[in-house]
Amino acid sequence: MKKPAFLFLLCLTLVACEKQPELSPDTLDGGLLFDASLYQPEKYLVSRATPQPTPAEAQRPVLIAVHGYSASTFEWSEFRQWAGGRTDFAVSQVLMGGHGRSYEAFKDASWRDWQASVIDEYQALERAGYRNISLVGSSTGCTVILEMLASGYFNSHQKPRQVLLVDPNVVPSDKLLTLVGVVGPLLGYVEADNTAAEDKYWYHYRPYETLRELRTVVNIVRKDLQRGFRLPAGTQLKVYKSTSDPTADPVSAVLIHKGVRTSDDKAVDVSMVNSDLHVFTRLDLRPTPVTAQDRENQRLAFEDIALRLTR
Repeated sequence: MKKPAFLFLLCLTLVACEKQPELSPDTLDGGLLFDASLYQPEKYLVSRATPQPTPAEAQRPVLIAVHGYSASTFEWSEFRQWAGGRTDFAVSQVLMGGHGRSYEAFKDASWRDWQASVIDEYQALERAGYRNISLVGSSTGCTVILEMLASGYFNSHQKPRQVLLVDPNVVPSDKLLTLVGVVGPLLGYVEADNTAAEDKYWYHYRPYETLRELRTVVNIVRKDLQRGFRLPAGTQLKVYKSTSDPTADPVSAVLIHKGVRTSDDKAVDVSMVNSDLHVFTRLDLRPTPVTAQDRENQRLAFEDIALRLTR
């Protein structure tokens, strides 16, 4: 999730504004720059690329990669590129429901719709016979995965081997999200500070309805963590968290560490990363120069993810 211009939120309620933004066909919002996974799903989803796996393919690890709020499959493209021609695991890049299409599609989708795409791919892999499925999320992608774990979804499904969370958004850094129910209807939407390049892969305009859904799922998961829950038997979880994240407060990692235990009552792994980026694993199209430390952080995270999938 890229941070919307919340700092101007309260000020904007005092002035007249249009409830519908002026959409450009050059941005994701305009409805022309559809996410490529919508018209070439076989290039993104293992269930579509190999719907009838051989016994060996069925045992190969498959990682379902889930992007964050307002983003698209682009957020995990660097990991797929890094993995290159590796044959010891496969990657399914899921497009969350309502995302990657148009402003109206985004506006009309609930957080349950966002999550539904993850569930659809998981169940498609399960039906096809895949037996080694893991999940990786970034930002709000982590949030919907955590909700699946806390709600008991996997009680009646195959258990994931690994759950890997990059900059999970459980406690937003900008606390004004809590006011979206009051000021959101007055605004209609907020505008993100994307670059022109980023506007092709992230929504430039964030309808207040989507921010309301974001607040809802974040609150649900935070309460689940405060109550505490255990992972399914055989499932391991690791958090990779930026120390100076402008979007997801680092205390998110603390809540996960305190609130989630393994099935045998052990603590989950948390790695704090020396970074001021949100979703530090995505470096392409950043508006500020990428440093050597940023690239090292990404490399180490990618290597650790691959190791956990294949060990």
